[in-house]
Amino acid sequence: MHQFIENGSVTSVKGIKAAGIFCGIKRKRKDLALIFSEFPCTAAGTFTLNKVQAAPLLVTKATIAKNEFAKAVLVNSGNANACTGEAGYNDALQMQIWCADKLNISPNEVLIASTGVIGQRLPMDTIKNGVDEIVPQLCICGGLNAAEAIMTTDTKVKSYAVNVQLKNGTVTIGGIGKGSGMIMPNMATMLGFLTTDAVIAKPLLYELLFTSVQKSFNKITVDGDTSTNDMVVLLANGASGISIEKDNEDYFSFLEALQSLCVEMAKSIVSDGEGASKLVTVNVKNAKTQVDANLIGKSISNSPLVKTAIYGADANWGRILSAAGQSGADFEPSKVSIYFNELPVLLPDYTLALDEEKAAKILSQYEFSINVDLGIGSENCTWWTCDFTEEYIRINADYRT
Repeated sequence: MHQFIENGSVTSVKGIKAAGIFCGIKRKRKDLALIFSEFPCTAAGTFTLNKVQAAPLLVTKATIAKNEFAKAVLVNSGNANACTGEAGYNDALQMQIWCADKLNISPNEVLIASTGVIGQRLPMDTIKNGVDEIVPQLCICGGLNAAEAIMTTDTKVKSYAVNVQLKNGTVTIGGIGKGSGMIMPNMATMLGFLTTDAVIAKPLLYELLFTSVQKSFNKITVDGDTSTNDMVVLLANGASGISIEKDNEDYFSFLEALQSLCVEMAKSIVSDGEGASKLVTVNVKNAKTQVDANLIGKSISNSPLVKTAIYGADANWGRILSAAGQSGADFEPSKVSIYFNELPVLLPDYTLALDEEKAAKILSQYEFSINVDLGIGSENCTWWTCDFTEEYIRINADYRT
């Protein structure tokens, strides 16, 4: 059983401090964040599958793979440090060193992340001064400032925490994230940093994170573009003294809470999609296989024609069926039913059930669901997407200026 914490964040977790400051990478908004654990943390991460991978991502992936524990995560926004070659890689290593020196820990205990414009070197003097400034500001109330500091085109701070009731007591999971554009698995221009005070061995921590990411962050899309810097990292510092073991009752309670937290974070990214005015849940039901359900959910959620119809509140069910047809999934179009919320739009044998007025009313709401029943199996899948608006074009046309 779990319960969300009002104004929760990574620092809702025992032993976790954080800070977020403006150091000068951006023109005026906060642009440097630091998360620090008083206790060594087992660490797990999932990373972008884009072939072009940024220097901080490569450094963090290697650091997690080679070392048993981590204690800090340093994140800058405003500059992705991507496509910067060996010099950029060395810059990321230098960020580790500076942060470690200031915290009096090993560089191997520092994870690095960056987000922002691709192809530009980091302003290293600015970063150095920022590290010197941010470490003294670490505190147990700094989670929301850290969440604000990792934002780029985001318009909302993304920060959550849950308490999880287990047999021997309560553990907490906290998280902050960013993401608004270049959102499409696996993964997106999205950063997620999760903390917990549970005791979890590293292999099991990765299993828990991977399972949760597959059902949340890897089921969202804003524009179909993957990015160079995407990562979700989970740190477990064991401060509660409560252990999670494989497949016992506490394991499933913890997994349910972690998935719930990740879904809320993922939905917050889609709802804050660049220029988005609507949050749409796409449910694919009764597919032959989970692969087929996922392919169709992804294709519908990514379709520019579907997303523009959503923006215009146009009940153009043909675009939905067509998107399913181009997905590569195995299904029989004549057996498909389509609903907006509970309103039938299309029934099997291409039977039209559309009430234009009722459909337009649903599609004009901020949040609704598109439900596609394939009628040929028992596998289901859920995705989350948003509409395409003129504002999306404006934001991305002006991104560097």
